[in-house]
Amino acid sequence: MITVIIPAHNEADALPTTIASLRAQTVSPDRVLVVSDNSTDQTVEVARSLGVDVMETIGNTARKAGALNQALATLDRTGLVLVMDADTELVPTWIETALSELDDPTVGGVGAVFHGGEPDGYLQLCQKLEWERYAEQIDRTGKVFVLSGTAALIRWEALEDVRHRFGHWYDTATITEDMKITLALKECGWTLRSPVACKTITEMMPTPRMLFLQRRRWYLGALQNVMDMGFTRVTAPYWGQQVMLAVSVLLLWTLIVATAVSVAINGWQAPQLFWLAVGGVFVIERVLTIWDQPVRYRVFAALIIPELVYSLLLQASYVAAVWQKLTGSAGSWHHVETPQKEAPDVRI
Repeated sequence: MITVIIPAHNEADALPTTIASLRAQTVSPDRVLVVSDNSTDQTVEVARSLGVDVMETIGNTARKAGALNQALATLDRTGLVLVMDADTELVPTWIETALSELDDPTVGGVGAVFHGGEPDGYLQLCQKLEWERYAEQIDRTGKVFVLSGTAALIRWEALEDVRHRFGHWYDTATITEDMKITLALKECGWTLRSPVACKTITEMMPTPRMLFLQRRRWYLGALQNVMDMGFTRVTAPYWGQQVMLAVSVLLLWTLIVATAVSVAINGWQAPQLFWLAVGGVFVIERVLTIWDQPVRYRVFAALIIPELVYSLLLQASYVAAVWQKLTGSAGSWHHVETPQKEAPDVRI
């Protein structure tokens, strides 16, 4: 049995497209449950009009993790649970592909590889290319860093292992519950997979402010999770990632400052052949890792500077997350309002 749980806070506009993507699956789920969490819009009414089950959280102050735990507590705890975001579209073969991965009894969960839709402007194009490179990395390495919150099909047996070991299914103390459940499943000995065929399309941030807030939450959640779990065989790569993030911030800003000082003292100088060669290698890497994208996107990637500016915004959000962690901030969610999407009539 496959039960889909869709936590939703003010997602009336997004739900029709999300439910439509479930109706289009080559393997249909047995039940779809929309969990309205403190919604103030028409989320409940829209979900019911789409012919799916609906529940409303009671007294939940623990964001998405709390909503998921309340929903899981109502289920029979058998079969599989597909947890997905309310603003996400699954490709038609998503469930079918995930089930084939779960034929291996050591696999506890299968996660999505998320992509952006058609970008609207510079900022969303940078996000789209970032996620395309992330998908390319997963395809190349086969490593699952996070069982994406956009969509993850998990065995009940694996979820119960997490509950017995850690005292909960989803940890309500973190603001990145998808990463925490990933670490917990790995600590319980389960293998996780994210085949590139399990593709989802999810929303991209429309403004620099919303992107900054989203990434600050992601970075803070990662810091919370690795520090809470401690240093283990499972968490060692995640600690390494935090070190590399810090090093990348220091190196990039050192380069910017050193370049500015050099120009101020010596004026503009013709670039040396060695540094031109290094830059050329970097350009090739940027282009090849998004080679399956349209030519205009490859040209954009070859320009380097636009994505460098984007990287500075991401680094600023990382520094802000570190500051939040040092000052004891628990972090917060920031809901994004999106326009009504066109979707087919999925009522039954």
